[in-house]
Amino acid sequence: MTAPGLLPHRADAAQASAAAQPPAQAQAAFKASANEVIVPVSVTDEKGRFVSNLEQKDFVLLDEGKPQTVAYFTRERNQPVVLGFLVDLSNSNRLHWDKFMDAIQDLVQATMEPDGKPDKRFSGYLIGYSTEAELMVNTTGDPEKILQKIRNVKPGGGAALFDAVYMACTSRTLVKGEPYEPRRVIIIVGDGHDTSSKKTLEEVVEVAQRNLVTVYGVSTVAFGFRNDGEPNLKRLCESTGGRVVYPLENVYTDVSGYLSTPSDEGNYALKVGTGGYAAAIMRGIVNAITATVGEITTQYILRYTPTEQDVARKFRRIEVRVNLGNVKVRAREGYYPFAP
Repeated sequence: MTAPGLLPHRADAAQASAAAQPPAQAQAAFKASANEVIVPVSVTDEKGRFVSNLEQKDFVLLDEGKPQTVAYFTRERNQPVVLGFLVDLSNSNRLHWDKFMDAIQDLVQATMEPDGKPDKRFSGYLIGYSTEAELMVNTTGDPEKILQKIRNVKPGGGAALFDAVYMACTSRTLVKGEPYEPRRVIIIVGDGHDTSSKKTLEEVVEVAQRNLVTVYGVSTVAFGFRNDGEPNLKRLCESTGGRVVYPLENVYTDVSGYLSTPSDEGNYALKVGTGGYAAAIMRGIVNAITATVGEITTQYILRYTPTEQDVARKFRRIEVRVNLGNVKVRAREGYYPFAP
């Protein structure tokens, strides 16, 4: 029996994906007898631009250090995706709350209705987390249901990030064809801290890897600040082939001499409460959203059957290389070959 992160034969897949099912039944249906592994891959150049014209021959895929034969390869844009929007509703995000609510709405619209109307290739759901995680909108193809809920949420309480990720992987209605078409993506809008979860970081990293989920983070950490949650967000994203973007990190990049402009509230040329500051914040958020949406819709998909079937090994590491210099390759760090 394989874990959900492994791809079943087509005959098994058709039976497993007959319809959207309750989560427990759907999870069981993904287990099959074939050990084909699916690996979404993103490639960017030194300036962060997507490299979208690569061929199968440009990739080298290693499983526990041994080269593998890629059985299936595609570079189609706008592949079907199920998007989980996980929103940090804790007190720590009050400072830029309105801006990030606008950002989440932009994310939903840019992915689920890029041309102003719902795109049938994309489905989404909304989980809010403060002291507890809550499935606010179950899986739907109607972005307006998510947008309407987002407009009405308010921050307050602690942060149960890990429980929210676990809920996203186990407690929602599935779409026919998951996890390989459509793919599964989670976008976390938050600072990564967790104060209330019953689950641990390593538990949810494992469940995300087993369920072939790629996690992206839009950090709400403001310029010049750091918090204990950042390693959590990076671990969740990088272990699953995603990344974290920091829209508030480079607010002053284009401001000449900002460190030499003293003021009572600090050496900042852009004063909080001014139009210049607000515009810089929004510019950073827009750029972060553009990068996140672009990466979700511009991925290569590789599939292979491992040359070794190691029953004793709990976790197998994957490495994907590209035969080009000065590029960044992002793929999940590995997979679990057998169900727990």
